[in-house]
Amino acid sequence: MMKKKSIPASKPLLILFLCQIISALDVPLDSKLLEELSQPPTITHQSPKDYIVDPRENIVIQCEAKGKPPPSFSWTRNGTHFDIDKDAQVTMKPNSGTLVINIMNGGKAEAYEGVYQCTARNERGAAISNNIVIRPSRSPLWTKEKLEPHQVREGDSLVLHCRPPVGLPPPIIFWMDNAFQRLPQSERVSQGLNGDLYFSNVQPEDTREDYICYARFNHTQTIQQKQPISVKVFSMDSLNDTIAANLSDTDIYGAKPVTERQPVLLTPTGSTSTKVELRGNVLLLECIAAGLPTPVIRWIKEGGELPANRTFFENFKKTLKIIDVSEADSGNYKCIARNTLGSVHHVISVTVKAAPYWITAPRNLVLSPGEDGTLICRANGSPKPSISWLANGVPIAIAPEDPSRKVDGDTIIFSHVQERSSAVYQCNASNEYGYLLANAFVNVLAEPPRILTPANKLYQVIADSPALLDCAYFGSPKPEIEWFKGVKGSILRGNEYVFHDNGTLEIPVAQKDSTGTYTCVARNELGKIQNEVHLEIKDPTMIIKQPEYKVVQRYGQVSFECIIKHDSTLLPTVIWLKDNGELPDDERFLVGKDNLTIMNVTDKDDGTYTCIVNTTLDSVSASAVLTVVAAPPTPAIIYARPNPPFDLELTGQLERSIELSWIPGDENNSPITHFVIEYEDGLHEPGVWHYQTEVPGTQTTVQLKLSPYVNYSFRVVAVNKIGRSQPSEPSEQYLTKSASPDENPANVQGIGSEPDNLVITWESLKGFQSNGPGLQYKVSWRQKDVDDEWTSVIVANVSKYIVSGTPTFVPYEIKVQALNDLGYAPEPSEVIGHSGEDLPMVAPGNVQVHVINSTLAKVHWDPVPLKTVRGHLQGYKVYYWKVQSLSRRSRRHVEKKILTFRGNKTFGMLPGLEPYSSYKLNVRVVNGKGEGPASPDKVFKTPEGVPSSPSYLKITNPTLDSLTLEWGSPTHPNGVLTSYILKFQPINNTHELGPLVEIRIPANESSLILKNLNYSTRYKFYFNAQTSVGSGSQITEEAVTIMDEAGILHPAVVAGKGYSEILFATSPVMHTVRSTFYKVQPLYPRIRNVTTAAAETYANISWEYEGPDHANFYVEYGVAGSKEDWKKEIVNGSRSFFVLKGLTPGTAYKVRVGAEGLSGFRSSEDVFETGPAMASRQVDIATQGWFIGLMCAVALLILILLIVCFIRRNKGGKYPVKEKEDAHADPEIQPMKEDDGTFGEYSDAEDHKPLKKGSRTPSDRTVKKEDSDDSLVDYGEGVNGQFNEDGSFIGQYSGKKEKEPAEGNESSEAPSPVNAMNSFV
Repeated sequence: MMKKKSIPASKPLLILFLCQIISALDVPLDSKLLEELSQPPTITHQSPKDYIVDPRENIVIQCEAKGKPPPSFSWTRNGTHFDIDKDAQVTMKPNSGTLVINIMNGGKAEAYEGVYQCTARNERGAAISNNIVIRPSRSPLWTKEKLEPHQVREGDSLVLHCRPPVGLPPPIIFWMDNAFQRLPQSERVSQGLNGDLYFSNVQPEDTREDYICYARFNHTQTIQQKQPISVKVFSMDSLNDTIAANLSDTDIYGAKPVTERQPVLLTPTGSTSTKVELRGNVLLLECIAAGLPTPVIRWIKEGGELPANRTFFENFKKTLKIIDVSEADSGNYKCIARNTLGSVHHVISVTVKAAPYWITAPRNLVLSPGEDGTLICRANGSPKPSISWLANGVPIAIAPEDPSRKVDGDTIIFSHVQERSSAVYQCNASNEYGYLLANAFVNVLAEPPRILTPANKLYQVIADSPALLDCAYFGSPKPEIEWFKGVKGSILRGNEYVFHDNGTLEIPVAQKDSTGTYTCVARNELGKIQNEVHLEIKDPTMIIKQPEYKVVQRYGQVSFECIIKHDSTLLPTVIWLKDNGELPDDERFLVGKDNLTIMNVTDKDDGTYTCIVNTTLDSVSASAVLTVVAAPPTPAIIYARPNPPFDLELTGQLERSIELSWIPGDENNSPITHFVIEYEDGLHEPGVWHYQTEVPGTQTTVQLKLSPYVNYSFRVVAVNKIGRSQPSEPSEQYLTKSASPDENPANVQGIGSEPDNLVITWESLKGFQSNGPGLQYKVSWRQKDVDDEWTSVIVANVSKYIVSGTPTFVPYEIKVQALNDLGYAPEPSEVIGHSGEDLPMVAPGNVQVHVINSTLAKVHWDPVPLKTVRGHLQGYKVYYWKVQSLSRRSRRHVEKKILTFRGNKTFGMLPGLEPYSSYKLNVRVVNGKGEGPASPDKVFKTPEGVPSSPSYLKITNPTLDSLTLEWGSPTHPNGVLTSYILKFQPINNTHELGPLVEIRIPANESSLILKNLNYSTRYKFYFNAQTSVGSGSQITEEAVTIMDEAGILHPAVVAGKGYSEILFATSPVMHTVRSTFYKVQPLYPRIRNVTTAAAETYANISWEYEGPDHANFYVEYGVAGSKEDWKKEIVNGSRSFFVLKGLTPGTAYKVRVGAEGLSGFRSSEDVFETGPAMASRQVDIATQGWFIGLMCAVALLILILLIVCFIRRNKGGKYPVKEKEDAHADPEIQPMKEDDGTFGEYSDAEDHKPLKKGSRTPSDRTVKKEDSDDSLVDYGEGVNGQFNEDGSFIGQYSGKKEKEPAEGNESSEAPSPVNAMNSFV
């Protein structure tokens, strides 16, 4: 019984193609086998429905169609016949329906606007194109308007309207500046879908006069420019600076000049809006909001989720983009704008409509006379489209009648068709959003059978494999297929055959007896045809002896066999693989007819070896594993280097080659692995041997390539596992003939040394490379991308040539060709060089600063156009400097820093800034010539930080139960001080600590009286300042209350401080201190909290120390990860800070701190990294000769004043305090003026009053720190030093001098000389 099944997709494509034709698909007229078949017209190519053309170019309206016979073409315009013969500007391409309207020779595109439709017609029907709407592109100019400057207060919103001219198609909008650089956009500043530029809030950096809106019309390749718009942003900072002299710091900095606002939508307006979009298009929804801080936009879909994989956010999430929308995307979309003050939202109701789209488009029908068929046209849309039919381009209602045709809505039913029923039908599906038009023909054919498979085709199949015999056919009606074996055999039937619908006969298991001739017969009512094919069955290929597993000793030999048997009519090929890859390219692997042999086996030869046998019909393979093991040791074998080869002989001398042979020396029990051949050039480099080549150890001859004009001699070196032999004796000499050079100089470069020259350099050829005498070079150059001829010059055997008078930094094509007395070398390759550089022309724009914290900021800038660099871009330099401290409003010496950022980098970090300060910076571009102009200075401010310790703390007026504390404000407040924190506790004679008391003191106080204290008790005080950021480091001091009223003594004078008048206590806070004491655990020495602040070439190291006083510290450091010894630096005095200088930029270091004399204990290690960019700084003033001379003069003056003061104090007597102070002229008592550096005057309320008898000498002479940042501050205890930008010390010295108060009476006598000297200690 016959059985049928579908042929797999990999079977003959032509049969499938014909089957598709018979089942009502397109007839392939390009097939030579079917060129006689008739077919109605089919539109193959046409212009788009909406066709916008360039009015400056010819209009081409395409209409291509195929058919048999070839169709003729006609056109309608605006619904009426378009007679192209009457219009000289219109032509139709030959054998085509494409129209060409000649606009470039006098025609006007506007005259040919309209709706065009093409008709392709032959004797079997007419096909029509879509309605093609022709419209010329328009790019009108901007209407002239007077644009007023926009003046906006900082923080307000702003909209710059573009309002581009109406064009066809609409233009693309973008904003740029005068330098044709795109304006940067962000969450704060962005362009809307309508082209307007929206500012959520304006900032001072938005001030500029060149906001320009551009409209690009792509069809005409034109760009229209709007007049520049000027924006001026008014900042409250300038007003604050103006009135700063009349207001306190609190008045200026307590107010907020910019008012924060909650979000308000700039677009769309209102709370709701609607949007209609068509199916398949891109849906764009937009929300832009104003507010301060800048609002953040979020999108949601009410009652659903945003579609995954089709949703995108653009323009900093202000635009919601959904691609390929469908009706399911209809709904309400809500945008929410939110900042820290509130939120606002807007709901957009989206409705998705649909132009018609196909569900089932009509398909061509190829029918036989008397058959039935249907054309189905189904489309959908929103609203649902209406369906109408046309026949040969005419509405079917008025088309000629066809009794075999019946229209039923979207279907045409054909019954018992005849040849005259052939026609082209058009289905039109339309709604208010568009239409679809499809052509489908009905082709009624009556054709006798045809067999398309070539006659007498030979099929070859391996036995026991399936055989497929083709019988491609065509006919109408569809023919029936029968198969016969032999010329007069019977029809084939049975389960051993499979008959496919496309005519193919399949024999599932072909045997030897399947060999023979097979006949295919195709018949229908119009005729019959047959075709013969031949089948041959071949014997399968087999491996009758497969490779086997082998184990071989190192340096041994192994062989794998692969013996095959195959059909005598097939030609096999044998391939060997190692580990599924090609065999190594090694002469040790020998492939024979039926084996693989490996000589001198090594460990690398371990692996799987596969033998693959291929024929044109089949393939077989077999594998085996090779294992290499070490050879057993042989006693008393001595291994040594081989003896040198000998008896070298030169034969076969030619101009460019020669054969060298030799006899190997003894290998000394280690096989020779290879020979190295060396040569000597006795003509150019006598006595110098060069490597020539090397050959395997089994080879004793080699063909050597030679160069011209060289006097060769050769020697050979043998190599084994032990080493190299001594070289052999040199061979006889062989002098080659001269020739022109074979190669040109290498490393050709073109680099200008001046803006108007080009220096061409190259590496000269070596002696033997010259190939002959008279070596010279032909140097050629021409400007790149300019239609210019080569300029050439011939120079001697040098390596440089300078071209003068070139333009600045332009590319040149350069080539250098070698030549000698016999001719030129081959044509050299060209290289690109550049003439000399000049300084850049333009400064970087749009410089922005983002302050990260109180000591670090990040700066951004826009790159300059490369054409203005006028050289190789090396990077950008950022100059920045401190303008003033915001806490003191005092100007200081401007010391600029420079940071260099390599390459085309557009941002960088600014480290080491001072807190609560105002800075300026600018940016410059750098090329190989130098720096370009600076960008406008950019001002930025750093926030507050924690303060330094108070400048001093002194304790005066000791009584039985009270002490008076006085202090100075911190040297570096780093912000606005909020308060002081005082902690104190009693200490008994065994150094036990009592309870700790804490007091918070207002920031405007400078003294405090502590009452109700215990008499004759020592107290320890801890004192520090606070800002809004936190507490600073503390200063400590100790003092003792006196025993009784009769024994009041002067308090101990603090080291480094003199006496001064007692100030009025403004804060009489009283606390009672109990006399209870607590035993304190002894403190073991330790160093903790090691911190580093690193710059590019130095680092500030600070630490906290707990332990005995007078410790001598040292700092050890080294490169992190290095095994080098630690470097050691001794710290001067007992300071708790140190500056490491001379460090390498961009390097990680390790550091630790130790104390000498304390059993060598150290802190834990800390790791820091120096900055990556090298900061260029101004010259250090301390190294200048004039400054050193000035300091020497000041020191001499101070010494003279000290001597005079000492003499006058020894005289004694009663004189006014003011007069005594002037006489002393103590530099610590009389501070320098801030303006000119002269000594200031000392004065108080009692300047001219003489001392009364019995009055007490002032208890201290502490000098208050002035407001200058550059002066040294007072001495203090336990305070870390501060450092300026270049690492020099400007902070406080550590240390204290404590004395126990001694008993004694007040005296009206003048101070003794000893006391006078104490005041200068």
